[in-house]
Amino acid sequence: MSLACDHTGPWTVADVLSLPEDRTTRYELLGESLVMSPAPGIRHQRASFRLALLMHAAVEEARAPVEVLEAVNVILPSGLVVPDLVVTDAGATATDGVSVDAEGVRLVVELVSPGSSMMDRKVKPMLYVGAAIPHFWRLEFDPAPMLVAYELEGGRYVERTTALAGTTTRLDVPFPVSIDPAGLTRQ
Repeated sequence: MSLACDHTGPWTVADVLSLPEDRTTRYELLGESLVMSPAPGIRHQRASFRLALLMHAAVEEARAPVEVLEAVNVILPSGLVVPDLVVTDAGATATDGVSVDAEGVRLVVELVSPGSSMMDRKVKPMLYVGAAIPHFWRLEFDPAPMLVAYELEGGRYVERTTALAGTTTRLDVPFPVSIDPAGLTRQ
């Protein structure tokens, strides 16, 4: 589907949320600018699905009052983004809406794709800091899968743990989970 609209002027969150559903494109709002990116590739989708399953199982085991969601709209003070994975407070998803507010988000996870590397490594973490999201994880694919976990401290993300492929690493916040990034991408 291609986007055909007569929109003029700055975009708003309401404008973006009123766009027709489109599984081939992600729409995000940075400031007043609409940003479109293609749907993720197979390796990305495989890793996102597996990581979501792993996180969901860990949340269930810990009986943590949170929910794991894939590619959901998150409304930030500076716009609207679609992180690859989001962990929200259970109450933040009580209504069956199409977005969650940043104040209910505990963790965002970005999987770095070739076409979104600058957004995933630089722009989005800056936006998440501005929204005071306490935890940010970034999954890198190349040269080997690696998960880097950050925690918000003093108005910036501080690297806490790096999980390398071939090694099971335990992360304790925002809930306990053990991860070997190599298992996320294997066919």
